[in-house]
Amino acid sequence: MRIEDFDYELPEELIAQTPMPQRDKCRLMVLDREHRTVEHRHFYDILNYVNSGDCLVLNDSRVIPARMYGIKESTGAHIEMLLIKRIEGDRWECMVRPGKRLHDGDTVLFEGRTGSSLRAEILGYHDTENGTRLVGFSYDGIFMEVLEDIGSMPLPPYITRQAEESDKEMYQTVYSRIDGSVAAPTAGLHFTEELLQKARDKGVRIAYVTLHVGIGTFRPVKVDVIEEHKMHFEECSVDEENAAIINDTIRSGGRIISVGTTSTRTVESMAVPDDEEPGRFVVKSGQTSTGIFIYPGYRFKVVNSLITNFHLPKSTLIMLVSALYDREEILKAYKIAVEERYRFFSYGDAMLIK
Repeated sequence: MRIEDFDYELPEELIAQTPMPQRDKCRLMVLDREHRTVEHRHFYDILNYVNSGDCLVLNDSRVIPARMYGIKESTGAHIEMLLIKRIEGDRWECMVRPGKRLHDGDTVLFEGRTGSSLRAEILGYHDTENGTRLVGFSYDGIFMEVLEDIGSMPLPPYITRQAEESDKEMYQTVYSRIDGSVAAPTAGLHFTEELLQKARDKGVRIAYVTLHVGIGTFRPVKVDVIEEHKMHFEECSVDEENAAIINDTIRSGGRIISVGTTSTRTVESMAVPDDEEPGRFVVKSGQTSTGIFIYPGYRFKVVNSLITNFHLPKSTLIMLVSALYDREEILKAYKIAVEERYRFFSYGDAMLIK
């Protein structure tokens, strides 16, 4: 398949720049695969499509305030740094800008809003193909507390404004708990505590998995033939308790409704044949690094339905949703979303593929 097969026209003004004031009041497009219909609802209607005995799978990774602005110690030049992944101890893989101004051994100083400080030393290239650096940090206190004072939320590049203090709450799911992502699992941004409690009261099971979203989520597909694309690897895990919730749902005939592409990639990466029934898959517990690439032709092992946002043209994410449904039907739905003035991308509206 070719990259052009996943393109569509999107007016720039439909790219959401700010979140909805109330998370669950965004719009919801419902795609019914059996009847090939499209409905227009609001996200607070989502439980009309989720049954008792079904399982919502949520990614509980927490976005860290990974973007920092500092000065090069030797010249005073302004430097932007984005944490990508902890490598070991206080050494991180980072993106730096402007990269040409920083060489091995250079140091960058960061000052926080309430007196915290951080010193970063460039140790070399970590990934020469993508231009990321290995950076060592020195500081007083606890790193994540220092980072909270110094850093800002790493809003994606299509949000053109500077991150604000309110983004530290709104660009975070209400159930996030494990630090590690540099981008939010955005399908989950629409859930409120009240909506999750209504789901529990209805008899819907809720399972948590963890996938730390990396910078690869924003990297474009650079090949013409999509099968040649190589995914960026990300750390993911499912503990025994939550694997049991998912597997009990599968064995009792309930649906696995994945909230977001990251939850989908996690459970599909952890899928194994079920010893109790040939041809059925369940989820193993444990931790892995996944580079799974899901595109049309992929046969889903665990996920039955998907709650997701509207994704970038030619992205691996629109390829994933096209794998769950039909590529042409997805593109028709996206055309309708543009005509109906839905809001797109991270702070945008939602879609349910049922």
